[in-house]
Amino acid sequence: MKMRDESFSRRCAALAPKLLKAFESRYFEAYYCESADAAADTALRLIPENASVSWGGSVTIREIGLPERLHAGNYRVVDRDRAATLSERMDLMRQALLCDFYLTSVNALSEDAQLVNVDGNGNRVAAMAFGPKNVIVVVGMNKLCKTVEDAQVRARTTAAPLNAQRIAGERFLKTERALPCVLTGVCTDCKSDECICAITVTTRLCKPARRIKLILVGEPLGY
Repeated sequence: MKMRDESFSRRCAALAPKLLKAFESRYFEAYYCESADAAADTALRLIPENASVSWGGSVTIREIGLPERLHAGNYRVVDRDRAATLSERMDLMRQALLCDFYLTSVNALSEDAQLVNVDGNGNRVAAMAFGPKNVIVVVGMNKLCKTVEDAQVRARTTAAPLNAQRIAGERFLKTERALPCVLTGVCTDCKSDECICAITVTTRLCKPARRIKLILVGEPLGY
C-alpha cells in the first residue's frame, strides 16, 4: 500500500465513529468498512436469500463486484444492463423501484450526515426517496465534504462531468451531440435535454428509519 493510501485510510478510520453517530442521529443504519471487499461482504449480509434486488448506474457498486456476486447467488436480480433494447431497459428500471433492495452510491456526502445526488432521468434518486423496501448505499470516503453546500458543489462539478464522460460511451445512452461537460471537462450549467444534472436531491433524514443502510468505505471508490 502506498503511503498516500495509508494516510487516507488512517484519516477515514479516525473520522468514521463521528460520521456513523451523525448518520444514526438522522435515522440511517450506518456501517464502516476499511476495504471495498469488506463493504461488498457487508452489503451481501444485509440482503436475505430470494430477495429481489436491483441497482442503477453506480460505478462504486460495479467496482466492488456486487452485480457478479448477486447474479451468482440465490437472489431475484433485476439487471437493466442485460436489456436487449432501450424499451426493455426502461421497463427494468421501473421494476427496480419495487424491489426489496436497491443498491447505489452517492455523488457526495457532508460531515453532518447528509447525502447529495444529481440525476438525469431521476430513477436513482427516486429509488432512494421512495419505492424499494430497502436501499443500500455504498460510498467511498473520497466523496466526503465539509458541508452540504460543499457536497452540492462536488456533485455538480466533480461527479457529474466524470459520469457524463462515462455515459457518453455506454450502449443505449451515448448521444450524437456531446454534452458541454464532455467536451470541456467542466460543468457549464447547461440546459441540454440530455443533461445528467436535471434533478438534485439532498437526503437529510432517512424515512422510514433504517430503510437506508449506509456503508462508508475507507478506500476511494467511484466518482
